Amino acid sequence: MKTCTSMLGCAGLILMLAGVGMAEDLTADAIVAKANRVAYYAGKDGRAAVRMTITDGKGGTRVREFAILRLNTTGENQKFYVFFREPADVRKMAFLVWKNVDGEDDRWLWLPALNLTRRIAPGDKRTSFVGSDFLYEDVSGRNLNEDTHELVETTDTQYVIRNTPRNPGSVEFKSYTVWIDKDTFLPRKAEYLDANGACYRRVEGLKVEMIQGHPTVMESAVSDLVSGSRTVNTFTRVEYDIGLTDGIFTERFLRRPPREVEP
Repeated sequence: MKTCTSMLGCAGLILMLAGVGMAEDLTADAIVAKANRVAYYAGKDGRAAVRMTITDGKGGTRVREFAILRLNTTGENQKFYVFFREPADVRKMAFLVWKNVDGEDDRWLWLPALNLTRRIAPGDKRTSFVGSDFLYEDVSGRNLNEDTHELVETTDTQYVIRNTPRNPGSVEFKSYTVWIDKDTFLPRKAEYLDANGACYRRVEGLKVEMIQGHPTVMESAVSDLVSGSRTVNTFTRVEYDIGLTDGIFTERFLRRPPREVEP
């Protein structure tokens, strides 16, 4: 299964169900699994328009606009399609993910300027997503089985879960902590610690709305606390259960976007 620390939403990138339980009735693994459902599996499918604002450490900004489609397939597997509209340097670029909960995800990136489809290797999943502070792994999420999960605190409103990688050499972080809303099980914040125990990366769900009965992050942010850069994703035109089909999520539509990217 995939973890929900990326919000993304993006993303989640991206798009957001679970019942409510008392802390004493839930293990850390159960809380994480329910939060994962909320963050990634709302409805049978989903669509959103995204405005990504990237601010570097000196205050310079860049804006990217794209559409994201998501389809739940067999079991916990999913497919994601991202089509970039603006600006000119990324226009018509497309990103495709086949999320495989029992193995590595398959990822492709279409680069129209080079007339090239590039396969993203599993080892590249924790690199920058199109120059932003989000990572490729953030789009579909991190595999739950790659970490151990510990409930370190329960407040009146949140569960606090510490996640530690089973294979420390495969990632750049020592651990990360996620704050999960007790009422909705929606993840609201994640902080990543480096080898020295210092927080170097923060992911936040800044704004939440109820869309078609699903709690949904409408604005998320990733902050690089070392470089000072920050990326904010603002979601609009969010819809669930729109009848997407499996045929959309193929290499064929990397070069030519499907009509479903338009709401």
